[in-house]
Amino acid sequence: MSTERPFGRALCAMITPFAPSGALDLDRAGELAAHLVAEGCDGLVLNGTTGESPTTTDAEKTALVRAVREVVGPGPSLLTGVGTADTRHTAELARQAEKAGADGLLVVTPYYSRPPQAAVEAHFLKVADATELPVMVYDIPGRTGTRVEPATMRRLAEHPRIVAVKDCSYDLLASARLIAETGLAYYSGAEELNLPLYAVGGAGYVSTVANVAPRQLRAVLDAFDAGDTAGAALLHARTMPLAELMMASGLPGTVTAKALLGGPVREPLQPADRETVDGLRGALEALLQAESVV
Repeated sequence: MSTERPFGRALCAMITPFAPSGALDLDRAGELAAHLVAEGCDGLVLNGTTGESPTTTDAEKTALVRAVREVVGPGPSLLTGVGTADTRHTAELARQAEKAGADGLLVVTPYYSRPPQAAVEAHFLKVADATELPVMVYDIPGRTGTRVEPATMRRLAEHPRIVAVKDCSYDLLASARLIAETGLAYYSGAEELNLPLYAVGGAGYVSTVANVAPRQLRAVLDAFDAGDTAGAALLHARTMPLAELMMASGLPGTVTAKALLGGPVREPLQPADRETVDGLRGALEALLQAESVV
């Protein structure tokens, strides 16, 4: 496992497929996981926000990890979201994930209660101590109401199993400094920052848009690694219209991803309307058509 890219570079925050009845559709989950890996994803993140973790049960989360692990085998990295507002519950989910075959844990900052930084730090440390799995800290203050402050992140980086960050802080300056100072593997959690964060030493991305355009997003990193920075910038720019519609249109990424892939969402989420679906399909088609243009 690389210390710079412990889970690879190109990770998809995978949707959780449901049957028309609303039940978990493990067969379709396995099919999607296999497709994403074949299309260039180094790893998959299950049971995150995109995976509708607030409305799936603990048993469903575990079943999803087991089913996807069985399909994709030991090669791709498989992380699972275990973060809740309750430290004890989060630690228990972490232990279940380890038994189910996960390679790592995505742990979001405790939400709603807005704990102070000392409590945030204690939460992550207790979860990291609950298993032998490496931890990716999920810093998304826009959803949780609480940021993992840089000073807290520096201390967390001292724990041997806290190795990565899914960065939705929208603070590129702080992220660049923390990459340089801590050695933490920073993964962009915002598609518009995939290339900028990578350029300052980031490890890659955890992307919702990768559910529908995995090859196109990976191509940006491939071009950058090959030394073609102008080409990487062009490819990145081509993904932005779709990313904007999927992630900044006022609808959750889960809804927009499923608008393109099909399948129901769980309430309180509601499916996208026809106009939105048509716009998303148009943006995806434009990206696919542009792929062959040098």
